Amino acid sequence: HTGGSREEILADALRAGVDVIFLSDHYRAPKDFMDGWRGLRSGVLFIPGSEAHGFLIHPDSSVVPYMQGEVAALIAAVEAGAGMAFLSHIEERADHPLDGLTGMEIYNRHADAKDDVASMRTLVAWMTDPDQAAELRDGLGRFPEEAFAAQLDYPALYLEKWDRETLRGPVVGVAANDCHHNQVFVVKQVSATSVRVGTAVDNDDEMMVLGSDTRPRLAELTRGHAPGDVLGRYDFDPYWVSMRSSSTHVLAAQLDEASIRAAVAAGHVYVAHDWMADPTGFSFFLEEETGRSRRLGLPQPAAVMGDDWFPPARPGAGLVARFPLECRIRLLRDGEEIAVTEASAMEHPLARGGVYRVEGWLEVDGEWRIWIYSNPIYVARQNA
Repeated sequence: HTGGSREEILADALRAGVDVIFLSDHYRAPKDFMDGWRGLRSGVLFIPGSEAHGFLIHPDSSVVPYMQGEVAALIAAVEAGAGMAFLSHIEERADHPLDGLTGMEIYNRHADAKDDVASMRTLVAWMTDPDQAAELRDGLGRFPEEAFAAQLDYPALYLEKWDRETLRGPVVGVAANDCHHNQVFVVKQVSATSVRVGTAVDNDDEMMVLGSDTRPRLAELTRGHAPGDVLGRYDFDPYWVSMRSSSTHVLAAQLDEASIRAAVAAGHVYVAHDWMADPTGFSFFLEEETGRSRRLGLPQPAAVMGDDWFPPARPGAGLVARFPLECRIRLLRDGEEIAVTEASAMEHPLARGGVYRVEGWLEVDGEWRIWIYSNPIYVARQNA
């Protein structure tokens, strides 16, 4: 139910600096979603997939025979070879098991919209008031990313489930940015005293009808117009805005499908809200001896995001988190905060086993907002 085309997605990916697009087409039988765009186009890698049965699925070959059968059989077929499956929309299935899955969403843009109904009502009210409509148009024109991000909340439900599940074993956390370009709101005249409000992909009978009984200044908007005229158009989610609103950064050696799939499956990824600031350069890793990699010029730390690590007998191991700019850093073990600081880096001695991840927060207009979510490093729990 996207509002545009693959060509528009490609153009906006180039604008946003995106290297990889994991497509998640809604399955429409008998069309095979694996027959769409795949491979590099103008330097952007496209990997086909689908949103189906509450999962994001990215098989490496067709799974059409399984799409309308038992979910367990579908997931097994998807996960064969280099395929991957992620639990989606956690707010609808917080207790769903993750057995047999690559991972889960740890942020979903659609969920932010669904749990903030009040803001949606406010936007509709603004669109049907002459002064507030003008202010909204101005704000969208000057601050498109900030307007779209206004509903951003800390995804507590998602992260609580993730922290529980990672205690049982590795679970890769990814972002779903709901990149549809279908949140283009339109106000259409019905009569001199009433309008329809909906999105550009809605039919007229799917839109809400508002009248001057609830919107007293509506006649000022409709004056001089005829039934069917579009009185306002408000584009909240151009593809490039959605792409920068939330993203998954992949630590891969090269830009090809095999390398990207392998890095994601290994959990060598982190999630970020790029609209706040460029998160490129973030790293979270483990050193067998804190500072050893830097002193000796070693090319690789002992473990990075997604890795398991079994500590040697000697002490001195530590976790290191580095951010491209100063932020509030939270270090969590087994879902509990164990250290917090405001800096561009954190080093923490590794005294016990556990599942370790970090978050980076930025202060935006006087409000702290989460910016970066690392995937965990899994430290042997028998040493806890």
